[in-house]
Formats: sequence, structure tokens, C-alpha cells
Amino acid sequence: MTFARVPRSYGVPAALALLLLVGGCQTLSSLWPWGGPSDKSDDEKELKLEELPPDLLYSNGVDALRKESYSTAVKHFEAIQQNYPYSPWATNAQLMEGYTEYRRNNYTEAVGQLDRFIQLHPSSKDVAYAYYLRSLCFYEQIADISRDQKGTQEAMSALQEVVNRFPESAYARDARLKIDLCRDHLAGKEMLIGRYYEKQHLYAAAIGRYQRVVDDFQTTNHAPEALSRLVEVYLKLGLVDEAKRTAAVLGYNYPGNSWYQVAWNDLVDVGAAQGSPTTVAKEERPGFWTRTWGWIF
Repeated sequence: MTFARVPRSYGVPAALALLLLVGGCQTLSSLWPWGGPSDKSDDEKELKLEELPPDLLYSNGVDALRKESYSTAVKHFEAIQQNYPYSPWATNAQLMEGYTEYRRNNYTEAVGQLDRFIQLHPSSKDVAYAYYLRSLCFYEQIADISRDQKGTQEAMSALQEVVNRFPESAYARDARLKIDLCRDHLAGKEMLIGRYYEKQHLYAAAIGRYQRVVDDFQTTNHAPEALSRLVEVYLKLGLVDEAKRTAAVLGYNYPGNSWYQVAWNDLVDVGAAQGSPTTVAKEERPGFWTRTWGWIF
């Protein structure tokens, strides 16, 4: 399974967007009376970073970022923080350094920088973006379902923090979508392990994995397969009644799903069902857990 990556251009705070999105014939250097890096005088070229004013350092850093000269950008943003720590430029430089490290996939460094920004500037108008960008650093590191999913759990936790702190923001809306993708990813991991256990005839272990998908990830695309696999395993164990009850839950919740047809065919093969699967009109069906409870008990 290939996990979707977030577009790099998403979510730059309004306070910084002007510098990053300058287009057409206007160059970043035209925003400053002394010009950008290419317009420096011979005397300026000989100046060390610590001798440059903070506004020029910031201008040069953003210009380097736009040119994807990330190492140069970081040096300029760091110079502002080291030499002008109490200036307004230092606050923006902290956030921009975090964004730059994110852009060059240095996620550990980016998280560290963003954590410092959040700690030092909790009331900043850009703090919501800092939390969101921090969550993306974890999200970008989500591994394939064949590997350990600790990173997925960390990403979900960071994304949920964005939702909890800034529920009405655009960042929260995007975070919710990514949380759903993370949950689908975790469910996929459970199904992968469950199928492996089933092939090894470790049926009790397989049931545990499939049941977790049904219990904890019922809103994902993997839930119908999990129920169908449970029917399959129960029949292998000779637990026909359990298989029929599980198939009923599957049919009531996902009547048109192909996995319901698979489960029904399995029941037909052992003589536990006849004909075609029957369904109930969607508008007549009660809620998910009401249906599940009713059919099991």
C-alpha cells in the first residue's frame, strides 16, 4: 500500500505567504531597498552573516528557500535567532527554519524547531500552523503496512492535537482527513497480520486481528473484509453458528459489498445457506451497533 503524501505547498501562514508566493516579474529582492543577494554591493558580499541586519538575513533566507537552497536558508534563519533573538524577525525565522527542515525531509530537526517555536510563542497567530506542520513531519514518515506502525500512531496523535486545539481551522479539517487515512493504514496492517496467521493455521490469532478491525476500525474500507474473513475462519473451525451470525452482521452493514457475497458463498459451500444473499433496504436498517448486538444476541 502506498501512502499518500501531502503537497509541499500546503498551509504556509498568511504572514509568511507573501514572501513565498511572490511571482511574475517581481522578485523578492525588489521588496527591499538594498536588494536581494544578487544585488549586493562588493562591500556587502564581504560581510559575514552576523554583520547583516535581521531584515536582510530574513530576505536572503526566504530567497534561498524559494530556490531550494535549503542549507543556505537555514544558515540565514539561524543567524537571525543567534544574533537578534529578541527581534520580531527571530520569531518568524524560527518558524521558517522549521518549514525549511521539513522541506528537505529533516523531520527530526523540523519537529525540534517547531517544538521550540510552540513553547516560546504559544499565543502567536501562526501557532496553529506550527502544530499542523509538526504533525506533517510525523505523517510524512508513515511506513508501509509491512513495517512497524509506531510512526502512524505518532502521526495520529499529532494530528489529533491539531483537531483538539484548533477545531474550526482549515488545518483541523485537513488533519481529520489524514487521521482517517492513518486509521485505514492501521487497519490494513491488522488485516495483513491476520491473513498471515490464517495461512499458518493460527486461527485464534487470526480471529483476534480480524476482530480488532471490526471493533476499532469499523469505518475503514477493511471492515467488510475483516467480517468475511471471520466467517471463513469460523467455518474452518467448524463454528457454523458463529459464521452465520457474523455473515448476518456483514450483510446488514454492507449488503452490496462484494465481501458479503464471498461470505455467503462460503456458507453455501458448507450447506449453511441457500440461494442468494438477502438484504434489507438501507432506510429500514438500524444503526451499526444496534444491528450487531441484535444479530449476535
